[in-house]
Amino acid sequence: MRVWTRRRLLTTAVSAASAGGLAATGAAPARAAGAPRRGSGGHDVADALRALPGLRLVEERHDAEAGYRHFVLGLRQPVDHTNPAAGTFEQRLTLLHTSDDRPTVLLSTGYHAVPTPRRSEPAILLGANQLQVEHRYFGTSRPAEPGYAHLTVRQAADDHHRVVRLFRRLYQGAWISTGSSKGGMASVYHRRFHPHDVNGTVAYSAPNNVDDREDSAYLRFLETVGTAPARAAVKAAQRQLLLRRAGMVARYEAWAAANGDTFRIVGSADKAFEIAVLRVLFMFWQRATPADAAAVPGPEATADELYAWLDDWAGLPLYADTTARRYVPYWYQIGTQLGYADVPTAHVADLLRHPDGIAARSFVPRDVPMVFDPAAMADVDRWVRRRGDRLLIVNGARDPSVAEHFRPGGADAQVLWVPDGNHSVALAHLSPADRASAEEALYRWAGQV
Repeated sequence: MRVWTRRRLLTTAVSAASAGGLAATGAAPARAAGAPRRGSGGHDVADALRALPGLRLVEERHDAEAGYRHFVLGLRQPVDHTNPAAGTFEQRLTLLHTSDDRPTVLLSTGYHAVPTPRRSEPAILLGANQLQVEHRYFGTSRPAEPGYAHLTVRQAADDHHRVVRLFRRLYQGAWISTGSSKGGMASVYHRRFHPHDVNGTVAYSAPNNVDDREDSAYLRFLETVGTAPARAAVKAAQRQLLLRRAGMVARYEAWAAANGDTFRIVGSADKAFEIAVLRVLFMFWQRATPADAAAVPGPEATADELYAWLDDWAGLPLYADTTARRYVPYWYQIGTQLGYADVPTAHVADLLRHPDGIAARSFVPRDVPMVFDPAAMADVDRWVRRRGDRLLIVNGARDPSVAEHFRPGGADAQVLWVPDGNHSVALAHLSPADRASAEEALYRWAGQV
């Protein structure tokens, strides 16, 4: 089985984005690479970082590309931004520094921080510094309190706000925020509560599940995406997998035993297998190319071929405890504020054993209470539609996760679509006219026009 990372998770509909940020484009940086500059103050950036209150310089890694320095940092943050008595935790950040007189890109991961020193597309285009923020409750950025009571979109937005306020002492130029998938969502949520922290935002493949009770947009998308033969082939493969359930689950259990893994969070290998089969419909179309659609296992496929196909597209290790434990915070957010997409099940209804198996509750330990807040996403959506300005929303036309997407109403905002694009998109994938328009806005926000 493959090693599964946050790239393969389903956010409000799925996860995505590349591990270190967004897809690098071959665009030339705005300034030539060279030695990192000390800036107008002549200070060394490491000394300047150490002088910032509440910030710890964990280490400097010597793995950045020419012209950059790579720092791993820890910032002391309030557990509850409305109650100082709730204590603090250390949030993990990484910094790619080139010069304090360059723009700065705030990269929201939505998940764990990624140590790879990879620049996002806006950072490449602008020749900018890049500050990556690990989402609260992920990775090492975990409060000591039990449960996830302070894992909300507002608390995370306030984390980002404190990051910007602190680092503006070093980087006083333009700031651009960005993120992909759940990271793009976090970037938009930050703007909703602190709209003036940054000069502009580029959000890639960011779902916007406004009303979790109304998922017809996702169902319609999945019933029309691709070609009719390809859709039928994926559904037929799902039926074949469930018809051969006994052998498939035995293989899954053998894999778990060989790797010292278990299924305590989800409940059983049988339930985990059924969840994977249901989710494969969404996850396949999230990443599939026309060539992939032509290579779905057919009626004559062997058990080995079917099992490998399911593992490749749905990620069987995601539902076993070793990986599932790392993503409990994600599923908690899905089940309390972000909401979740629905998938068609009529074609396999007679073969299902675990009602509501794909619900977020299946992935969160039962001793963690979950109460869904239907007002959270509606509030964000209302702000985006009425006041969302200086926003670039970039989506793939074949990506089911953005069947419901952000629709900013501000004058200086755009929703741009990559024709035939999936969940991994970039400005470089847009049509020439749309790419030029997007890059012009980005340069203008950064003061480079």
